[in-house]
Amino acid sequence: MTKNLDKEGLRSIVDNYQLFYIDLWGVIHNGINLHIEAIKTIKEITKNNKEYVLLTNAPRPNSAVKNFLEKMGLEKQIRDHVFTSGDAALNYIKNNLNEKNFFHIGPPRDFDLFRDFKKDKSENINKSDYILCTGLFDDHNKDLNYYKDLLEKNLEKKMICTNPDLIVDRGNIRELCAGSVAIVFEKMGGEVIYFGKPYPEVYNQAINNKDKKVLSIGDNLNTDIKGANLLNFDSLLISNGIHKNELKENSIKKISKEYEVICNYIQSELKW
Repeated sequence: MTKNLDKEGLRSIVDNYQLFYIDLWGVIHNGINLHIEAIKTIKEITKNNKEYVLLTNAPRPNSAVKNFLEKMGLEKQIRDHVFTSGDAALNYIKNNLNEKNFFHIGPPRDFDLFRDFKKDKSENINKSDYILCTGLFDDHNKDLNYYKDLLEKNLEKKMICTNPDLIVDRGNIRELCAGSVAIVFEKMGGEVIYFGKPYPEVYNQAINNKDKKVLSIGDNLNTDIKGANLLNFDSLLISNGIHKNELKENSIKKISKEYEVICNYIQSELKW
């Protein structure tokens, strides 16, 4: 049974947990503006001496996302809690694929992910050792068939996917993410190594969670909630996010069953 927290707020359950994983995009902001009630809630979590991580499937280094949040107006004390899937992927690449040539699939804004090893970037996918997918090319950001054609002769190579999200809402506009390209590659028979929610590595790299009672908060059943389920954390779904249209038509019970997840709590927005 999923409990609705809209009346009682997060304050009604905060004492049950020691650590909170909080999604950024869809919970703290919508890509354009900060969600003020969510910011207030984070400050209350701090007052209650609880730990938290702003865990995001952003395919960029922690520093890049912190800069983005600073421009939005988020104060440093909160920004310092950011951990990205991009940073988790970087740790893996440095340890396992050092000096290997890669072909990058994604927009120019993600170039800062590999600035320390940009000399290894290949302009020709056929001459690369692996594929680094951070998103979609700006001029091919809607047509997944383009990527089928691009990838079909390189299925023997591994793809590193730095954002398992399939979609994201930037304000009111829905955009495809790197996970959508990775799914295309997998369906064609390619191997993908994912970094980000729901995969455990990103949670474990972000902070020491051993023997702590954890609540994972996010707006995506496929990543935030499924990740919590895989690690036996409790979960809170923010309903005014990725699934808002589905939840207008169906109950959380029915939708959770469709996505094969268990959701402990639901709240329209993160609110204290």
